[in-house]
Order: sequence, then structure tokens, then C-alpha cells
Amino acid sequence: MLPGNFASCMSNCRRLLNRVLIVCAAFAAVGALSGCGREEKPAEVKTVADYFPIRIGARETRLQLAVQQTEQNRGLMDRRSLGSDEGMIFVYAQPKQMSFWMHNTLIPLDIGFFDAKGVLREVRQMFPHDERSIPSHSAEIQFAVEMNQNWFRDRGVKPGDKLDLAALKVALEARGFSARKFGIE
Repeated sequence: MLPGNFASCMSNCRRLLNRVLIVCAAFAAVGALSGCGREEKPAEVKTVADYFPIRIGARETRLQLAVQQTEQNRGLMDRRSLGSDEGMIFVYAQPKQMSFWMHNTLIPLDIGFFDAKGVLREVRQMFPHDERSIPSHSAEIQFAVEMNQNWFRDRGVKPGDKLDLAALKVALEARGFSARKFGIE
């Protein structure tokens, strides 16, 4: 009976060895796929809450990007204050006539309307809780920037000044959006 037990034992050992080899191969494959044990963190995608440095004319600003419809609908509602050079840029895929209102917006704002080339076309004032629509005069507007009221005037930023589209491209990509979708190369 010893030879039979020996054969049975060898058979069990082969099965166990095969299982061990399979587990070892699986661990080796996982190690190879994970870059030999180095853990690389994916780039963290920014959100609407993050600020980005974007120049308007000769002035540096820190702008939040409202790109998705829900972000654009919310805008600067319920904010009690805004830093002196902080604001929000509303980014659209195609130029159009734009219209904004101040529903649930607590602070007075200026809004600058920019064309697809980033040229400031007009600045309008907006007042807290004013639910009247403030439309752009032009139908060729692709970006709108909301800043504290009188920001444009006080800093000498006027129609004809340009939005830094290269910085906007970097900001859009940091948010996980393709700048090309917005006509920015």
C-alpha cells in the first residue's frame, strides 16, 4: 500500500505545487503591471472650487471655471465675498449671445463678455438679487467673466483687452476638459 499512498501523495503534491505556481505567477503579473512596485498617483483633476491664474489684459486674476451646465447655473450664488482679483469664468463651446442674472447672488458684480479670440467686447454691471436678465449686446460671445463690481474700471481693463487663452487652456485641461472642444488650440 505504500506505493499507492506514495503515488497519491505525489499527485496531491503536484496539484499543490501547480496552485502555488499559479498564485506566484499572479503576484508576479500584478507586480509587473504596477510598475515594479512603484505606486504612481494619477493627476488629481481640479474642480469648480479651484482657482486658476488667468490674465485679463495686463492684470492677473484668479478665476474659477464654470464649464458644466450645473456649475454655470450655480455661478457665484450665495457667496458673501470674493477676493479682490478673484472671479469666475463661464466657458461655452460656441459663441452666442449670453444672458446672466443675479438670482441668489449676494455681492455686486461686473461681467465682462469676451469673444472666441478672447477679446473683451463689453462690460456690464450687475446688482445683488436683481433677477432681470443682463444680456450681452453681441451674439459672438464665448466667455464671460464675473468679478467684483468696478474691477474692470478700477484696473483699467477695457474693451479690446485680451483674455489669456493659453492660461485658460491649461486650466481647462487641469479640470479634465479638452480645450479643443472650446476652440482653444
